[in-house]
Amino acid sequence: NKPVGALCISPVIFAKIFGDVEITIGQDQGTAEAVEKMGATHTKTNHGEVIIDEKNNVFTTPCYMLDANILDIAKGASNIVKAMLERM
Repeated sequence: NKPVGALCISPVIFAKIFGDVEITIGQDQGTAEAVEKMGATHTKTNHGEVIIDEKNNVFTTPCYMLDANILDIAKGASNIVKAMLERM
């Protein structure tokens, strides 16, 4: 069960594929409601935070789903890679 990661809006794909998965797309209420209708659990996050779904080995971070600059994106990308490498 290899780890998989998704940033920005792409965690929605995991909601569609896995259904029962915990993800984040930041704080957008409409998108959160949509992924929850697909059976996923959404967790609100801020810049740089990573949500880890232990059961599915899925890692997500919001990036540009929040009002972000390139430094915010770099922090999120770095944190998700670090979290995934720690699990390998």
